[in-house]
Amino acid sequence: MRGAGAGRALLITAGLTAALGGCVLAPPGTGDEKARLHEVSASFEPRIEARSLPELPAVATWQDVLSRAFLANGELEASYFDWRAAFARIDQAATWPNSNAALSFGYLFSPGNMKTWDRTSIGAGFDPSTSLSLPVKTRTAGKAALEAAREAGERFRAAKFELQRRVLAAYLDLALTEELIRIERDDVTYLQLLADSAADRTQAGGPMRDLWRALIESRTAQDELAGLEAKARSARATLNGLLGREASAPLGLPPGLPEPRPVAADDARLIAVAVAQNPELAALARQVAGRGDAVELARLAYLPDVIPSAGITGSLSQSLGAMVMVPTKLPAIRAAIEEAQSMTRSAEALLRQSTHDRAARFVADLYLMRNAERETDWYGTRIVPAARQLAASSRSAYAAGTVPFSDLIDGERTLIAARRVLAQARIEREQRLAELEALAGVDVEALGRAE
Repeated sequence: MRGAGAGRALLITAGLTAALGGCVLAPPGTGDEKARLHEVSASFEPRIEARSLPELPAVATWQDVLSRAFLANGELEASYFDWRAAFARIDQAATWPNSNAALSFGYLFSPGNMKTWDRTSIGAGFDPSTSLSLPVKTRTAGKAALEAAREAGERFRAAKFELQRRVLAAYLDLALTEELIRIERDDVTYLQLLADSAADRTQAGGPMRDLWRALIESRTAQDELAGLEAKARSARATLNGLLGREASAPLGLPPGLPEPRPVAADDARLIAVAVAQNPELAALARQVAGRGDAVELARLAYLPDVIPSAGITGSLSQSLGAMVMVPTKLPAIRAAIEEAQSMTRSAEALLRQSTHDRAARFVADLYLMRNAERETDWYGTRIVPAARQLAASSRSAYAAGTVPFSDLIDGERTLIAARRVLAQARIEREQRLAELEALAGVDVEALGRAE
C-alpha cells in the first residue's frame, strides 16, 4: 500500500508539472517578425566555415563584390544575430506563468492505523521568491520585447545598407584610381615621346630648355603614376577586407569606369521615399513604441501579484490558498513610471531631430549627386572634346614650328586635367548615389517604384 501511495503521488506531481509548464502570451505581430527573420536566416545560420561563399571572377563587377560582402562580412552577421537574440527575448518576456512551480511531498510516520495514502501530503504552488504576475503584465512585457526585436530588425537593415555603401565606395575608389592610372600612363607615354623628340632636336641645335622641360614633365608624371599604383594597392586591400578576403588577394576590375546607374524618380519623390523608409528612423520609431509599452508596464506595477497554492493530505483534507503581494513601494513605482516617461520623451525628441537631420543630409547628397551629373555632362560633351582639339592643334603647330614647346606641354596637361575631372565627376555621382541608398534604405533600382 505504501508503494501505491507513493506512485499516486508521483503521478499527481507529474500532472501538476505538465499543467504548469507555461505558455507564451505572444503579442500580435510576432509571427510577422519571425517570418522577416527567417527570410535572411539561410545566409547567416551556417557557420562561416561551412558557408559556401561565392568566388569572385577574374574581372569583378560591383554586383559581384556586393553579393560576396553580404555573405562574408562579420559586422552584418553580428547584426543578424543581435536581431535573432532580440527576437528570442520575446518568449522570455511573454512566458506565463512567469514563476517556477513549487511542489512539495510529505509522509507522516505514525503508530496509528492509517492508510499510506492518508499519511501522504502533496502541495503545489509557485516559487515564493517570485511573484506570479497577472497575465496583462506578461502580455505588456511581450509587446515591449517585440518592439525591441523590430528595432533590432531595422538596425540589421541599416547595417546592410551601410555595408552596401562602404563596399560600393571602396569599389568606386578603386575603379577611379585605376582609371587615373590609365590616364597617367597615357600621359607618361606621350611625355616620354616628347622627351625623346626634344633630345633629337637638342642634338640638332635646338634649345636645351625644351629637353629639360620635357624631362621634368616626364619624371613628374612617372612619380604621379607610382603614387596612383600604390593607392590602388591600398584600395584593393581595403575592399578585400570588406569582402572577408586576404588583403593581398587578386581583385581585377573591368577596364573602364562602371556605367552610371539610372534613377527613375524625380527629386521630390526621392526625398519622400528617404524620409519614409530610412532604416535608422524606423529603428528609432520602434524604440519610441517600445518605450511606450515600458510606460504601460511600469503603471501595471500598481496591480497586485499573487502566489496561489494547493495541497492534499490523502483523503483526509484538501486545501486551496493564495498569497496576495500588495505593492507597497509606491514611491519606487512612481519613479519607475517617471523614468519610463522620460525615456519615451527622449526617444521622441531624438526621432524628431533625426528625421530633420536625415532629410537634410539626403537633400545635401542629392544636390551633390545632381551637380556631379552636371559636371559629367559638361566635361564629357564640351571640355574634354575641346581639350582634345587643343592638344591636337598644339601638336600640329609645334611640328610646324609656329608655337613654342611650352604651349605643346600646356595643351597636353590641359587634356589630362580635363580627363581626370571627368572621371572624378562620374565616380562622385555613383558614390553620392550609394549614400542616398543608405539613407533611403531602398536600392536604387526600386527608388522610382517605392511607395
